Amino acid sequence: MPVLKHAKKKLRQDKKRTLANRKVKDSYKKAFKAAVKLKTAQALAKAYQAIDKAAKQNILHQNKAARLKSSLAKLVPSGGTKAKATAVKAETKKAPVKKAAAKTTKKASK
Repeated sequence: MPVLKHAKKKLRQDKKRTLANRKVKDSYKKAFKAAVKLKTAQALAKAYQAIDKAAKQNILHQNKAARLKSSLAKLVPSGGTKAKATAVKAETKKAPVKKAAAKTTKKASK
């Protein structure tokens, strides 16, 4: 046990932070397992949200978060949110409009 006053305070802070970090870590693990089990786009979105939150708070490394999200995306049969985003982009694209050729006029020489 700490003896010094600042060491006691640090211990209190560490305990509080550990509890907060544990909640975030448990939530992303639970969401990940649910997404693996259900394999739906909605479960995938919740898992992505929990993983991103953990990565933002430095509970997960950015690369590990990306790896987890990638493995989840492979599991969902519809391709998840990425497939939906590309489908929406494809629908919103318009047919290319042909531009009229610019008329060039030469000045009459004197």
